[in-house]
Amino acid sequence: MPIIKNFYLHSNLIKHHIIHGPLSISELSELIKRSIPSVTKTVNELVEKGILKEDGVRSSNGGRRPATFSLVNNMVYILSVAVNQRTTRLAIVDISNHNIIEELEFNLDLYNHEYDAQRLADGVKTFLEKTTVPADNILAAEVTMPGFVDAKLGTNNSFLKPPYGTLAEFLTDEVGLQVFIDNDSTAIALAEQMFGDTSAAKNSMIINLGWGVGLGMIMNGQIFRGHSGYAGEFSHMALFRNGKLCRCGKYGCLETEASLLAIEEKAREGVKAGNNTSLSTYKNIDFDDIIKESLRGDAFCIKIISEAAYSVGQGLAILIHLMNPESIILSGKGSVLDKLWLAPIQQALNEHCIPQLTTDVNLLVSKLGANAQFYGGLVLLAENLQYINPRPVAEKRPVAAGKEIYN
Repeated sequence: MPIIKNFYLHSNLIKHHIIHGPLSISELSELIKRSIPSVTKTVNELVEKGILKEDGVRSSNGGRRPATFSLVNNMVYILSVAVNQRTTRLAIVDISNHNIIEELEFNLDLYNHEYDAQRLADGVKTFLEKTTVPADNILAAEVTMPGFVDAKLGTNNSFLKPPYGTLAEFLTDEVGLQVFIDNDSTAIALAEQMFGDTSAAKNSMIINLGWGVGLGMIMNGQIFRGHSGYAGEFSHMALFRNGKLCRCGKYGCLETEASLLAIEEKAREGVKAGNNTSLSTYKNIDFDDIIKESLRGDAFCIKIISEAAYSVGQGLAILIHLMNPESIILSGKGSVLDKLWLAPIQQALNEHCIPQLTTDVNLLVSKLGANAQFYGGLVLLAENLQYINPRPVAEKRPVAAGKEIYN
């Protein structure tokens, strides 16, 4: 695997090209803390090997304009696997230009297949068998998923218990690619920081509006994971005395009022109660139906989304008092509703926050949309380049990800 071996040997330099795109020699020197002659030598070697290409020059205020280098297109890819509570989306992503080459979605209900890691492995294998991208050109796979994910050990303590070893080890063994795993909201936060709004770069809270209500935190330019790596369990803040039992075992969690699951439940209850809504024409109501009808102006759909958004705002008010962020980015599946979230959340912030704390907070909707989790997987895999074993998986006996990757 000569391509992967070169990426492994020069991971500290290549990862910046994956994330930042075209870079000059001086920019690379500053990023990787190596001398310009040393970086020049490495870049020239990678150009000769067909991994990097010279593709332009930077603007200059005077003097010679510096040349920039970028990764060659259509040569190396990653497999980004975006798991949520109901479905799994897979994408082959070109690491040079971030284009999604091929994509597939299949059903994997984490609540009904909690222990079925084999189901995920089989879905990934099927996708890899069908893809037209050569296996040798896929660096590795990054699986991002909900739950208490320990990225260092390669385990998910909430979902998809493997029959042996860690989840990362099991998937690596099954699919024939080295697999890394991480939390979905962490991935989305990193995507927003690197490829989204510039205000997410330093101090930002990124809300993953999905079947739960996830949270990724960027603090002082770095992702914040907390002591055990489980920071951001926004969904399970017990804010309401509603008597509703959350899947975590507590009552009144934010998830019981503001998640897409909660919105679906309220929609079905509303139809059953005889509310005047176009949803009454649907046989089985799901969130995509609610999106469709709310965008058409259905008053009942807009009402239940507004109520959920206000609940999110109540939770955010607490976080703003604690974190004082520069921005709050609404991302994830639910962010497609865009402005329907903004007004109710802002109303909740106005009612529950000290004005001085809300004045400088930018409340924004993600520009990355449903693909944020894919791009987050790209960022995470770039950070994991140095841990990719340059040998084919078939040539070694897989060991626990924590022992091999993070020793």
